[in-house]
Amino acid sequence: SADKEEHKKPKKKICGYPISIFFIVINEFCERFSYYGMRAVLVLYFKYFLRWDDDFATTIYHTFVALCYLTPILGAIIADSWLGKFKTIVYLSIVYTLGQVVLAVSAIHDITDTNKDGTPDNMTFHVALSMVGLLLIALGTGGIKPCVAAFGGDQFEDHQEKQRGTFFSIFYLSINAGSLLSTIITPILRGQECGIHTQQQCYPLAFGVPAALMAVALIVFIVGNGMYHKTAPQGNIMVKVTKCIGFAIKNRFRHRSSQYPKREHWMDWADEKYDKLLIAQVKMVLKVLFLYIPLPMFWALFDQQVRFGGLTIQPDQMQTVNPILILILVPIMDSLIYPLISKCKLNFTPLRRITVGMFFAAMAFVVAAVVQLQIDKTLPKFPSNSEMQVKFINAVNRDVQVTAGGHDLPLKPLTATEDYVTFSGEFELAMEGSSFPFSFPEGTRNTITIVQNLTKLVPIEFEDITKKPEQGANAIRFFNGFDTALNVTVGDKEIGYILPNNMSEYTSVKHGDAGYWIRNDAGLECFVKQELGFGSSYTLLIPPTLTFGGKGVQKILDIEPNTISMAWQIPQYFLLTAGEVVFSVTGLEFSYSQAPSNMKAVLQAGWLLTVAFGNIIVLIVAEAATLEDQWAEYILFAALLVLVCIIFAIMAYFYTYIDPAKIEAHFANMEYGEKERKKSLEMAKKASFQHQDEDNKSSDSSSDEEEESKQSKM
Repeated sequence: SADKEEHKKPKKKICGYPISIFFIVINEFCERFSYYGMRAVLVLYFKYFLRWDDDFATTIYHTFVALCYLTPILGAIIADSWLGKFKTIVYLSIVYTLGQVVLAVSAIHDITDTNKDGTPDNMTFHVALSMVGLLLIALGTGGIKPCVAAFGGDQFEDHQEKQRGTFFSIFYLSINAGSLLSTIITPILRGQECGIHTQQQCYPLAFGVPAALMAVALIVFIVGNGMYHKTAPQGNIMVKVTKCIGFAIKNRFRHRSSQYPKREHWMDWADEKYDKLLIAQVKMVLKVLFLYIPLPMFWALFDQQVRFGGLTIQPDQMQTVNPILILILVPIMDSLIYPLISKCKLNFTPLRRITVGMFFAAMAFVVAAVVQLQIDKTLPKFPSNSEMQVKFINAVNRDVQVTAGGHDLPLKPLTATEDYVTFSGEFELAMEGSSFPFSFPEGTRNTITIVQNLTKLVPIEFEDITKKPEQGANAIRFFNGFDTALNVTVGDKEIGYILPNNMSEYTSVKHGDAGYWIRNDAGLECFVKQELGFGSSYTLLIPPTLTFGGKGVQKILDIEPNTISMAWQIPQYFLLTAGEVVFSVTGLEFSYSQAPSNMKAVLQAGWLLTVAFGNIIVLIVAEAATLEDQWAEYILFAALLVLVCIIFAIMAYFYTYIDPAKIEAHFANMEYGEKERKKSLEMAKKASFQHQDEDNKSSDSSSDEEEESKQSKM
């Protein structure tokens, strides 16, 4: 049964470390690769495969992440109360692997693509399957999270505190090594094309490889079975703890009158029903959980790092900066910074480290606000809700004088106005004796292109984008001013035929050297090169005078490319990552060291719950945010975290560090002494009763002898 797990200590060691921890670290690396690899393409899967809009995709994503950090409490209860950590990790890893496989299967478009057009015909099936997969993943990854870290800590003996601390650092390194590789590899896998009937972006492969890594993680963990030290579960501890707390509150309420003497701690009101050891253990857990109350604010900031730069200067590669910095900073902190602080005779306790970590995160958001201010200066001024903006393009090969709403706009051949013109309502466009009334929806950007229609000039209207292209991409479109339909290809993506005097849809093009092929039905073609930055938008005007040698295509700039270098983001990433290293690694170790022996996983789950509540704060703030300026929101979050940091520092000042093993040993000895005393009293009572029986028997015997003597005399 589960409560008869082995208690043998790990015998094999390497450099003073139990060999069993290497299996645990490899398992964690593979599991984190699986989790972060899947997460790296999850929002894209929601948007482009399941066809969800941005808001709904983001909401489901954050809900999933929050669920992954809420389920650890369930895994911790199962581990500490029922199955033990080893079996909990194995069983929930099987659930986890199954979830990854189900998610990978849900991404195979050919399953329901009966008409073989590349689009699933039964989207409900794919949505249902993917939700089942994500629920299984949330249960699996959340369930094993507190158990793996605590199980690793269990491999060390009581005198190996330093080695245990190093283990938690290595453990955190393995998390980020897996994260780094997966966030590089899975987007590449997604970019491949696969399919039976039609070739589409390969989400099954992007989810399938993480599923395979999770299976590897499970196998590696099971292989180390014979080397682990396993702590047996001690009954349904969470039920005991809950009942103990409930009884203490109820008993205190019953004895609220001033006639009853006060007790040292409110949990002492459980003395009448529960043993002193359990009450002491509950006190330890409650002390630490009380400290955790302010911590979700750190994770609320940390989980918003994807918003650094307002998505205007951050291409996909910026995701990898955080894990790379962690791989660099964890060894530096452990081998250089902490020893240096110790040599300076500074008592850099775990709670002080956590406080410093929060302060670093707040400073990261201050830096982010400064960078955002610089970015805002370079951003185009989009129309407000009561305005509309219009750009005028002259697609004819001669000068045109345009008047629009009181604005005189002389246009050279095949050019456009330098910037958009702002209007607050209807306006008239006048040129060469003709006038044309225009009215556009408020808050929109539009283009009016002037073309030659027989002997007259005619304006044609088109709607433009009203925000910067995201993730550093560029929005490109083509206007065909030529007299025949033209086929346009961007890279290996065919835009299709564009009819004369028509505009194509926007196409997303990566930064760097771009190339466009323009062909007509006669077989003539030309190639146009363009160097693109990050986040720009262009209208390529194909003139009526196009020569198929490639000359004549005009590149009209609609939105400027980003001019702020991505390097300006590195300081904020550095500060936030330094804060994470000091905060998170220390938190894992602190949660383990201050937890009673029968609630190690429960307290690890409590630590992970702070991440869940941080994500919930992000969801609430995202819905309730009223600040228009991104930099102001950064400053607001930084100020809130500084406030929380001060509150936590005050709470930490009054916290007394404990050694749970000593406290448990003390109460165990007290209980043993009490049992021995009771045993002695019982033995003494028995001896006393035996002595009385013997006296009574002796008294009865002498009485009988006296009676016999009297009778003989008579």
